[in-house]
Amino acid sequence: MVSGASGPKSRPTIADVGERALLAAMRGAGAAVPGAVADDIVIGTGDDAAVLAGNRSTVLTVDTAVQDRHFRLDWSTPNQIGARSVIASAADVAAMGARLSGVLVSIAMPLTTPVELLLGINDGIIEQTHRLGGRVLGGDLVSASEISLSVTSVGVLDIAPVTLANVRPGDVLALSGPLGGAASGFAAITHGVDGLRTRATETERRSLDAAVRAFVLPSPDLSQGTVAAIAGAHAMTDVSDGLVEELITMAAASAVRLDVSSNSVPTPDYLPTVAAMLGDPDLARRWALVGGEDHQLLAAFGGAAPSGWTVIGRAAPGDGSVYVDGVEPNLRGWQSF
Repeated sequence: MVSGASGPKSRPTIADVGERALLAAMRGAGAAVPGAVADDIVIGTGDDAAVLAGNRSTVLTVDTAVQDRHFRLDWSTPNQIGARSVIASAADVAAMGARLSGVLVSIAMPLTTPVELLLGINDGIIEQTHRLGGRVLGGDLVSASEISLSVTSVGVLDIAPVTLANVRPGDVLALSGPLGGAASGFAAITHGVDGLRTRATETERRSLDAAVRAFVLPSPDLSQGTVAAIAGAHAMTDVSDGLVEELITMAAASAVRLDVSSNSVPTPDYLPTVAAMLGDPDLARRWALVGGEDHQLLAAFGGAAPSGWTVIGRAAPGDGSVYVDGVEPNLRGWQSF
């Protein structure tokens, strides 16, 4: 290199810009979104804490996503990482029968992180929160050895909360949407989706693309939480750790026996195609039962399930046992530890 010449200009990092400037930019992005200010926000982002006004019960939950455990930078865009973290947290609000009011977000990342990555994550958080009917209320930004996002979701209840522990014998069990999509996308990515595409037909490529989209950014209809609550759901949870895992938790909490049919579990149309491409058609059933991260809702109803929900089984007197196709399953879902 000729003396005095300089190489390509590097992208600014969060250390270059500084915390105050970054927070100002992040707040500005949120304020620019239509509907960012609502009547129930007394004090929004920018102060020491947010203040909400209201006379209804409040639902609070927190969910954390850690780099290389819950997401990878080479698999997902910054926008998808931010949006996905909101969905994972907001699904717990929906599972209580509540409406999302807002989120608080704590982001930790190395000082060498490019600014554009942080702002991309922030945009995904803002866009997804507004899409779900809430607003970003504030949060925290700190340096760390790896990227992690903790999203605290705040929801409001118009009626009594729907808990896990109230399934009654005779209840029908139903799902708000299809399962297995996220797991199929994860399997395709880890197997090498680019290699699969090179020898795939057009139909197979479309199936792969749909599976990958389901993993990097699930799209459950979380408004079904309030639909189920209004319809009189006795119990509800979101399917984040896999259907079998959620059934085990629900059965134990309610001290009942839950029987489901695997053939009744709704799945995306592309699931058999992706399973066949990976050389094992039985994977489709496994993904639907234990895959997780679709964030659809599982609920128990004393009468008919709401329109659009799929009945997959029933509750009976028991001691917390779960049966799939008449036998206790030997498959388990996501375990954090």
